Amino acid sequence: MEERVIGGFHRLLEGDSPWETGGFTLPDGTRWEYREPNAVILVRNGWLQVAAVPFTRRHDRVQILDNAKHMYFSKERFQVPEGGRITFEIEVAAQTFGTEPGNLYDGYVSWNLLDLETGWAFDFFTGGDRVATVFGRLPFPGAVLPETGEARAFCMFHELDELPTRQGQVHAYRITYDQGGGTVEFAADGQVVDRYTRIPDRIGGLTAALGLMTEIDIQDGRSVSCHGQGVIGRWSPMRVKVEG
Repeated sequence: MEERVIGGFHRLLEGDSPWETGGFTLPDGTRWEYREPNAVILVRNGWLQVAAVPFTRRHDRVQILDNAKHMYFSKERFQVPEGGRITFEIEVAAQTFGTEPGNLYDGYVSWNLLDLETGWAFDFFTGGDRVATVFGRLPFPGAVLPETGEARAFCMFHELDELPTRQGQVHAYRITYDQGGGTVEFAADGQVVDRYTRIPDRIGGLTAALGLMTEIDIQDGRSVSCHGQGVIGRWSPMRVKVEG
């Protein structure tokens, strides 16, 4: 068994940082970066805080590019041993400004585990008054979605009514992917809140992401995801445990 802590947020602007600005290279060769130009970055006591108030980043054509406003990807793709398990743990807090009450998707803080090769995504979304898990396989730019399972591309959002939250509250999250068993388990504040047992693919590695996001459908060829609202997100260093 191997255990590590992935933090190093104080090196975020340096070349040796374990994190980089998230984004995708598009078919025309340009790169779309998830970066709010006026975001305020603070690193204190080992935690990362990012404030983007208000949101301004938008994309009028591609939903995945419109959703994330400011995001960091781990430079490392954390390898899953053949038939083994990998567990990620982190603490996250969210504070929202000007978002619609009760509407998590108007602005939230994300912690994402992504297979950018096949589109798999296991996430926690934290808002000012709601939390959700996400289980999906998404058409990331450059990903090749396998022709397996009952649906090729899908995204299951599960709003956790049993997990109350408030502005700025810290939650401890854990996600475990078991390649041998074909399962993924989500836990929040020490309690299992979701478990999926029919993952048809053997995911070989996961990239971690920390983001400020919305999830609002593009309408008539125009993004409507920014209306003056904003979010402050906080993330602890991430712990990774690999069991072969």
